[in-house]
Amino acid sequence: MKTIILASASQRRKELLQKIGLRFEIEPSGCEEEIHAELDPNEVVLQISIEKAQSVAAKHKDAVIIAADTIGVIGNKILGKPHTENEARKMLKEISGKAHSVITGFTVLDTATNKIFSRTINTKVYIKNLTTYEIDAYVKTGEPLDKAGAYAIQGLGSLIVEKIEGDYYNVMGLPLLA
Repeated sequence: MKTIILASASQRRKELLQKIGLRFEIEPSGCEEEIHAELDPNEVVLQISIEKAQSVAAKHKDAVIIAADTIGVIGNKILGKPHTENEARKMLKEISGKAHSVITGFTVLDTATNKIFSRTINTKVYIKNLTTYEIDAYVKTGEPLDKAGAYAIQGLGSLIVEKIEGDYYNVMGLPLLA
């Protein structure tokens, strides 16, 4: 049986693969997640997931590599991962009371055959109208940092989500209904 490798350090992706009973190893790709603003957001996440998969695949002769990248998009603007509390506040204010898309690009690569399957999944997320107090309180928890769109739907961020249209797990970082 082939070794399955998750090319990610994401705790959420690890949990999702465990949830479906998959046995796998973890080997983060170490790839820079460079966002090219001139590209369509679907192309951005697809390209990054392919780069992550290929980076890890180069070290294995007979394995299946799973890689993914997730971003938020509002209008034409890509919502990456905030690294500071101020960035998180700004992002949460931007999505407050609005809908945005969460896009995950994922790639499955068989290193023995060089077969590759890549796809993007979009989920529409509606955020409640948030007060400055609610945004500040949520940011102080630390949860919004380093999360695409500045919230974690599986955590306290679930309290700011009004509804979604699409795959809940996609918003966590890896679509399971694809």
